[in-house]
Order: sequence, then structure tokens, then C-alpha cells
Amino acid sequence: MPKFFVSESLYERLRHVALANVDQTCLRLPDGSVISYGGLLEQSRLVASVLVGNGVVQGDRVVTHCEKTPLTLALYLACLQIGAIYVPLNTSYTPTELAYFLDNARPKLYVGGEYLDVVAERGITQLTLDASGSGTLFETAQDANPYEATATQSAEDVAAILYTSGTTGQSKGAMLTHGNLLSNAETLNEIWGFRQDDVLLHALPIYHVHGLFVAVHCVMLSGCSMIFQQKFVVEELLHELPNATVLMGVPTFYTRLLTQAGFDRTRVRNMRLFISGSAPLTEQTFRQFHERTGMEILERYGMSETLMNTSNPLLGERKAGTVGFPLPGVSVRITDDNGNELPNNEIGGIELTGPNVFPGYWRMPEKTAEEFRADGHFITGDMGVKDDEGRISIVGREKDLVISGGLNVYPAEVETAIGDLADVNDVAVIGVPHPDFGEGVVAVVVTDTGEPLDTQRVRGQLKGVLAGFKQPQHVETVAELPRNAMGKIQKNVLRERYQHAFAKGATHA
Repeated sequence: MPKFFVSESLYERLRHVALANVDQTCLRLPDGSVISYGGLLEQSRLVASVLVGNGVVQGDRVVTHCEKTPLTLALYLACLQIGAIYVPLNTSYTPTELAYFLDNARPKLYVGGEYLDVVAERGITQLTLDASGSGTLFETAQDANPYEATATQSAEDVAAILYTSGTTGQSKGAMLTHGNLLSNAETLNEIWGFRQDDVLLHALPIYHVHGLFVAVHCVMLSGCSMIFQQKFVVEELLHELPNATVLMGVPTFYTRLLTQAGFDRTRVRNMRLFISGSAPLTEQTFRQFHERTGMEILERYGMSETLMNTSNPLLGERKAGTVGFPLPGVSVRITDDNGNELPNNEIGGIELTGPNVFPGYWRMPEKTAEEFRADGHFITGDMGVKDDEGRISIVGREKDLVISGGLNVYPAEVETAIGDLADVNDVAVIGVPHPDFGEGVVAVVVTDTGEPLDTQRVRGQLKGVLAGFKQPQHVETVAELPRNAMGKIQKNVLRERYQHAFAKGATHA
């Protein structure tokens, strides 16, 4: 694997900015209080002292299963300071899932508020931290002395492990290095034009790339402030928009805002940038947002294993349905099944290299080897196409590709066409077993009225828009689509739910 170098460690870079803005507001909290850069840095040093006091040394894993609080953010910074590997977990994970992550990560310390018996069974040291920021971590930090030393770290040292969602097989722990994190953060900070007077409206979770390594890093590298909301509540987001200049969100943020009567051009008059990621943004949402606000959402593309890869431009045309151009230093190619690069405008697998790309999966060398080409390109598992301008469009995950009657059907294309139909609010397209075609195309839709859509009616409306083999052979109407915490549609859930849609005796088309 190629090596990349940064001029200083991620922690030193963040610390340098914090000291230069020691009295400036970093966090604006829902109760009206604020935490300065100096205050957050001091809190993180106290937490670092607690970690060291509990035997955590450089290279140890610290698993966190915590709600979003300022102290959780301080815990992350403390891990960076002492060289511990930060392992944040989705707070919705079950005891069984937690047990797997603990057994795989083998942490020195666990910080969280639930399932402490699962932790105790494994003899792992634990501290508590609840949604209010209370618990033994807070109590111990109150009596600690600030820890001043900083671990010596290189760009290749692992800073964090992020576990993939595990929708197919066991979750994998993507190791992210200090070089991965810092190089990507500095690039995003520059291309998105972050400045000291920005105010980021932060309603994302911070156990994920988007909320922590993108949003928080952009704020802390620029010395600006963020409105730190614990959870996404659309009414609270709407209320705070006039006080912000930047919003990072998943598509759900934007579709929910569009349902609010008070969401208009006046409400966003101080905003300079809306960014969307973590799940595909439909062209319908892009257009409706522009009509309502006069502003265009900037869509980008990233992964747990690679952080951010591409972005639509800050200045210049943002094309609906695309995720823009490769970031500086990132190389993206579209390939066939053998890794051979395809010409522009042909659909294939997305592979990439760059300083943002992780070195591998934690304790899974065989899986790591499978997902890298001999020349170092990472095989993302996403399907995409590059146009003649170099813009990238995502057409779906490789595992979501539908092969019906021997012909490839790309769900994103069908979803776009169905999303343009009157009364369709949301849509997911999947393939399930079909007795004649191998796989049949199923569209699962959410309508504005809640009334079901007839399959033949949908096919009739798509005539002349999509080839017959791409059109859904069955349409299901639901109240809402299943999504994970980051807003991604859980197509594996839908495939399981509708796996018998074309079973023998079924009356579907």
C-alpha cells in the first residue's frame, strides 16, 4: 500500500487551531449555553487523564456506545491525544451486536450507557456516559488533572475503527489512519470554503464518518462554530436555520424540511451551503429544494473505508443525480469485473486510490486482500458511471444490481423515473427471485396520499421512459421505507420482505 504523509498529527492540527481560537465559541448547545474551543480542549485533557488512569495506552481500542454529547466529542479528542484507537458504535446496536464488536475490537476500555453486563462478562474496563453527559466518565474527569502529554504519531498510525453496517455477512472494522483523516479533512475544508465566521448546523450522529470526520473536522480546522443538536428533529432544524450558514445532512433532512410550511427563501437567507451525503439524493428532491429556496444542494460521495471521494463544486454547476468530481489527490476509475478501466459513459464498478483510502479491515487480512487490486485500487462495491466532464454518478451497489432475463437493471435509473411520477414521495427498487427471469423488478413506493399504486398503471406511465425489462413487474406501496440511522434505505430488508413476490401461484405481473 502507498504511504502518505502529513506535516503534523491530526490531534496537533486540531489543537493548534483550538489554541488560536481559545475564546471563540465551538459548540452552541440547545439550552443556550456555549463551549469555547479552550473549554473543549480543557475537557478533552481531563478525559485523557481518565483514560490513562484506566490503563489505556497508545494503540489500545476505546469502544464508545454513547449518545451525542459534548463529552462524547471530548472523549474522541482525548483518544487522539494519547494515541488510542477510537471505535464509535451506533447507539441502536443490540446486545448481540455489541458482543460481536467487543470480541472483534478487543478494547481496553468501554464507554457507554447500556448493556453493561455484556461488557462485564468480557472483563473489559467500563465507564458510563448517558445522554445528559452524566456518568462515571464525567464524575472521574471532574476530579482529574489535565493530561498534557501528546503521543507521537505518524500518518500511518490507526486513529479510528469504523464498523460497516454488516448488511451482508459480518460487520467489518475499517481502520482509518491519522493521515486518512487529516488529509481528507483539510481537502474538504478548502473545497467547501469553510471560514471562521461559519456556523454549522449539526444534527447528525457522531458515531459515523459524516457527523464526526466530515462535519466536526471541518468546523475544528476552520475555527468556526456549530449548533450542536443531539438528534435530528425537523422542527428544531427549521428553527435554527436562520442562525446557521452551513447544513450537512442526509437526504431525509431535506425531504422533511420540504414538508414544513415555514421552509422558504426567507428562512435560509443566511445560509451559504447545504451538503447532502450518506445516501443518494433524488433528482426530485434536488429540484424541489431549488424551487423552494433558490439554492442547490451540494451532493458528495463517501464511504466508511474511504471518507469522502468526490464532491459537486462549491462554485460552478451542480448536476442533479451526480456526486461531482473526484477530490484533489483522489483517483476514481470505472471498471469491468476484472478491473479493466471502461470508457466514459459506461457503467461499471467504482475503484479508487488516494490518501483518504483506508489500509484495511481490522483483523481481517483475507477480506482486505479481496477488496484491493494489485495496483492498490480499492474496490468499493458501488456501481457508477463517469461522463465526459469527469463527473461521477452512482447507480447503486453491486449487490443491488438486478439481472432480469439476463439484462442488467440499475435500480437508481428506475428509482429516478418512478420518483418523477405524480404522487410518488419515495421509492426503492429491488430484485427478487422470479421463476422465468431469474430476478424480477419490484418497486416499493411511498405515496403522498397513502393510496396504493397499481402495477399496470405505473408500467403504463413509464412506457417510453424506460425499456420494458427495466420497468417494475410488481409495485408495493408502504407507509415508509426501512432506513438505517444515516438515512440509507435497507434494501436487504426489502429483499427479504418481498422475496416471494413472484412465487408460484402469485398473481403479480
